[in-house]
Amino acid sequence: MSSTIEIPLWLAVVAGLLAVWAVLSRLLVPSVRWFLRRRIERALDEVNPRLQIRLQPFKFTKRQALIERLVYDRVVMEAADAFAGAEKMPREVAQERVERYAREIVPSFNAWAYFRWGYGLARRVARALYRVRLGSVDEGALAEIAPGASVVFVMNHRSNMDYILVSYLAMERTALSYAVGEWARIWPLEQLVRSMGAFFVRRKSRNALYRAVLSRYVHIATREGVTQAVYPEGGLSRDGRLGAPKLGLFDYMLRGFDPDDDADVIFLPVGLNYDRVLEDRTLLLDGRAEAKGKLAALGTALAFWGEQLRLRIRGHWYRFGYACVNFGRPLSAREFFASRGEDPRRLSREDRFATIGQLAGELLERVAAIIPVLPVSVVATVLLEDPERRWSELELKAAIQERIEAFETAGAAVYVPREDREYAVEVGLRMLVLRHALEEESGLYQPNPEDLGLLRYYANAIAHWGGETASERGRQA
Repeated sequence: MSSTIEIPLWLAVVAGLLAVWAVLSRLLVPSVRWFLRRRIERALDEVNPRLQIRLQPFKFTKRQALIERLVYDRVVMEAADAFAGAEKMPREVAQERVERYAREIVPSFNAWAYFRWGYGLARRVARALYRVRLGSVDEGALAEIAPGASVVFVMNHRSNMDYILVSYLAMERTALSYAVGEWARIWPLEQLVRSMGAFFVRRKSRNALYRAVLSRYVHIATREGVTQAVYPEGGLSRDGRLGAPKLGLFDYMLRGFDPDDDADVIFLPVGLNYDRVLEDRTLLLDGRAEAKGKLAALGTALAFWGEQLRLRIRGHWYRFGYACVNFGRPLSAREFFASRGEDPRRLSREDRFATIGQLAGELLERVAAIIPVLPVSVVATVLLEDPERRWSELELKAAIQERIEAFETAGAAVYVPREDREYAVEVGLRMLVLRHALEEESGLYQPNPEDLGLLRYYANAIAHWGGETASERGRQA
């Protein structure tokens, strides 16, 4: 009984660490969890009454409980059975995949992180890089949204800054849950994104079982009233234009929607634009960036931020112009289906997708109608009318002023900084001269031939408006 037993030092150290961890897990971890939970509850008690679109209990459900709810959902279990049969694999293996997919998709929303830490960070980043402006909001329409309705922000996708910009401007109204691509699944960004309430999506996956799990999560979240934000184009615009809608997420939200008994789903159009998109030169303007590969894109991004740092140190750095967001007229899913006399649950897959395609098309039209017309886009539009022309400053400013008037006449959402058109023209010219897309020599301005693609990118953001000027109408007459 008193004999000595020798053990290796490493084993003694491991045993000691395990013992310490056991004591901490029993004594300190519950206290830490209680402390964090109390901070979250206090944040909710303070913030939720002020929000125009309140947070639903679903967002505060423990992540593990949401995962289990998804894994044992009847529709998901039926999909797992079908997948196991089709792939000739044991049912347990298919169920294990379901759990892995659920853990990958389900977020872990933290109200304290979102409203206390996230808001401050989003505000600082957005305002450090841009002159941020909220152009227009239909307050009356927002006030009419029923308290139990599920609100979905539908936006054009110009930049990865969209996530930060819209979250910052919407944070006084609600908390947004984004569908985020696999690009963000790197440590520690993944944990941060999850805590902000975002869920991950494999956008190009054709795996039937994964799609079944994802669709059920989106359906459940929508039915439980989670406020979501989606990009119907499916990805960043590569040429600056508003792209055709992808219908997957819309279908997940609406395929089980009961227009008579379910809480309404309200789609809120959001239009945004920038005087400078951070990724414009690496953002696949004409598809060439894809061929360069990720390392080349990363190198370009690092070179860009290195140049910005150099300019900041030398005192020659300027913010990237204006970033503007407009909120448009909501569209009710209940009213949409009622006007057509249809119930999405009773439509065939083909008919349902045709109907949802029309809904998505109408939403994109509403988004296009409120995309802000900013100075750089207007200047680029004028310059591309005759790329070889050399303009005097007076001629160019007059043409830009006329183009602004044409957009306003057409009903476009023109944002005029300081309500001063002369200043708006100067902003657009200065931004393009600083970027060497517009060259000035001997008092004459001419587009840089090497940057015509860049000018087209910014002009395309508002190309759907046309904006025929008085002089053009005169020439046609």
